[in-house]
Amino acid sequence: MGKALKRNNLADKVRKTKAATEIKNNPFEVKINRKKFDVLGRKTKHDVGLPGVSRSKAINKRKETLLKEYKQKNKSNKFIDRRLGEYDAKMAPEDKILQRFTIERQRVHEKRDVYNLNEEEELTHYGQSLAEMEKFNDTVGSDDESEEKGLLSAELTASHFGGGGGLLRKKISGEDQRDEQDSQKTKSRQELIEELIQKSKQEKRERQVQKEEAQELTEKLDQEWKSVQSLMVKKTPKAEVADKPEDKPKPEEYDMIVRELGFEMKAQPSEKMKTPEELAREEKEKLQKLEADRLRRMMGDEGGDNVQSQVHMSADDLNDGFVLDNHDKKTLSYQDGKWNIAEETEDDKEEQEESGEEEGSEAEEADEEEDEEEEEEEDQEEGSSEDEEGHSDLESEQESENEDKHEDEASSSNQQKSLSREELKAQQEAAKAELPYTFTAPESYKDLKDLLNGHTPDNQRLIVARTQKCNHPSLAAGNKLKLQKLVGFLMEYMGELAARSPPELSTIDKLIPELYSLCQMFPEAACQSMQSILRDAAYSMDEVIEVKGHAAFPTVDMLVYLKVAALLFPTSDFRHPVTTPALLYISQTLTKCPVRSLQDLSSGLVLCCLAVEYVSFSKRFLPELINFLSGTLQLAVQDKASTGFMVVPPFKRSGKHSDLLVLSNSQSCRSWSKKNLPLSATQQLELKRDLDRDHY
Repeated sequence: MGKALKRNNLADKVRKTKAATEIKNNPFEVKINRKKFDVLGRKTKHDVGLPGVSRSKAINKRKETLLKEYKQKNKSNKFIDRRLGEYDAKMAPEDKILQRFTIERQRVHEKRDVYNLNEEEELTHYGQSLAEMEKFNDTVGSDDESEEKGLLSAELTASHFGGGGGLLRKKISGEDQRDEQDSQKTKSRQELIEELIQKSKQEKRERQVQKEEAQELTEKLDQEWKSVQSLMVKKTPKAEVADKPEDKPKPEEYDMIVRELGFEMKAQPSEKMKTPEELAREEKEKLQKLEADRLRRMMGDEGGDNVQSQVHMSADDLNDGFVLDNHDKKTLSYQDGKWNIAEETEDDKEEQEESGEEEGSEAEEADEEEDEEEEEEEDQEEGSSEDEEGHSDLESEQESENEDKHEDEASSSNQQKSLSREELKAQQEAAKAELPYTFTAPESYKDLKDLLNGHTPDNQRLIVARTQKCNHPSLAAGNKLKLQKLVGFLMEYMGELAARSPPELSTIDKLIPELYSLCQMFPEAACQSMQSILRDAAYSMDEVIEVKGHAAFPTVDMLVYLKVAALLFPTSDFRHPVTTPALLYISQTLTKCPVRSLQDLSSGLVLCCLAVEYVSFSKRFLPELINFLSGTLQLAVQDKASTGFMVVPPFKRSGKHSDLLVLSNSQSCRSWSKKNLPLSATQQLELKRDLDRDHY
């Protein structure tokens, strides 16, 4: 066998590469492995170790293996980067970008040029090539100038821009050049310029003549064309046109849908959503307005502030608010041969006293205003005296007619007042009997009882609802605490209603919706009050069991509390601070309370119904419920040994109450009919005959 190759470890490589001076200077980099004894012929490899290097190597190895596994734990999806060259370490970043760009351009070119047959693309604008337009060959001329107006002749250019002398001369060969030289010697510069001007005017005149001639020819051709056109067009008679039906093109389906959409009703803008604070504020203002209206009707004020006395106003009245006349004159009318003068009521006297106090403060201002008005009236009277003389007869007739109308209206109003006195009294009584619209939150349980006593169940519900609206937490700072107290007061009041004989269950039924709304608003307060009720009931049962060994079934008020808890709080939760203790209380009652009468049996069956309601959603199993129902069936069997069923406490196989449900007469079932038992049957029963007992 050949000798095994020696593998160099990473620590050995690092140890060899490091200088001896560095190791000596930092002794913490080196760990010396000491031997207890030397062995001859054994070569040592790891006399000196490098813990820092080995530790960094182990950490990197964990990052590459364990860390990646930990990050991918409980993850089924993976993000794979499929970009070109992403995992190729040999490619430079510039090469990656260049190849990606090339592939992208090829993909776009393939899509765009599928149906393009031209080898080269040519960019155009309105049908003209952009390459040709960029040469700027076209000269931009003015629209006002004609085609020939922009052209400058050589003579005009030479005269204006030549600078004189030899530039004004034309290059003419032969004799013409000599003649022109002779004529130019005699002509001055001014004469030459005048000749040029005359030539330009003559050319302009000729162009105008040519334009007019062309226009006349065009009009002449148009007239001749009209005469020729009538011969070319063949007119069909009207009879033939009427016989041939017009073939109108049928509208397309898309056009019909577009027209129908135009006639559809558009969505109307709706009002913005209001916050709970705004809704509560509006409810309170509405109730305050209704309460003010009720108080006004109770005091006998028919019109209130909205109804104003009808005062005759002329057409010249400016209605500027500075009228100082009080229209409180009493009108005289006759009824049944006697004077009918309206009597002053106490309210009118109080209003007069208040108005007298206000008039004292306003008297000084009124005097100053009267002085200013008198000065203005004197100036106006001087100017209008002449106009008044001409129309005095007409004004006198109008005044007489107006006075007659006022007298008729006054007499009719007095008759209406006299006829409406009985209606006013009836209205006052109805307003007094009406329920107020605003209530203050009760500070104690006694205040709540005083507020609700003497009212029907519907009115009690209205009182609680209006109290809640008038004392919403968003309206004032202390309203939240008041409504939290109201939750406890309502629960205590419901217990008192249930404890009465007979229990007022209809009132409780009306109050439960208001209690539910308060519970939704303040769940912690409702939870604490219900928890205190259940805690007190459980403690009292435990105390009675410790003393007597058994306890009685709960009363009607406790049964009502258990029912209310199921209505206010969720029963399907695995663990709830209210419903879980309530369910434990029901189970403890069914286990610890023995059945000694028909009332106890009725209470136990009510608790069974409540237990079924508690577990209807969660589908839980209650052994106490099954035990109580089986024990109830045992009470109806006379021979309990034949059943082969073991009785579990609180039921007994034999005893005083073991045959509680055994019929005294087997024939009583023939006259039995099903009836609904009231909840008060759990407390009081009046069964005088055995037949009534068997029927029960």
